Amino acid sequence: MGLAVGLRATVRHVVTEADTAIQAGSGDVPVLGTPRLLALAEAACVAALEPHLEPGMTSVGTAVALEHRRASPVGAEIEVEAELTELAGRRLVFAFIARHLSPLAAATQNPDQDEELVAGAGSVQRIVVDRDRFLARAALRPG
Repeated sequence: MGLAVGLRATVRHVVTEADTAIQAGSGDVPVLGTPRLLALAEAACVAALEPHLEPGMTSVGTAVALEHRRASPVGAEIEVEAELTELAGRRLVFAFIARHLSPLAAATQNPDQDEELVAGAGSVQRIVVDRDRFLARAALRPG
């Protein structure tokens, strides 16, 4: 595997009705639901790993810490960046940050402005597995 601390990837997404807390069943407001924010963070982790895994290997999530700091209404564009911060054998730990994208954000270096754009942050732990063996074991376990 070509895995190394510092691998990173970014996912951009425009919030739609399908992403809301209402649709996720996690609330009754039409803003980005926390489960959907987590899914975007995991997508960024997977994107960072994908080109570096050997054929037949994949990764699965095992633990998450997430702080959802700001609401993202329908139509908001967010960017989620994940970076591999720890590598211990097959166990991988990523730090991620989700930011609202704004034309003003690119034009300013104000740290307070940057903090105001943070929608969420946290960590995701994943483990590298052989895809076929993982699926075979999952099929043998009673539901």
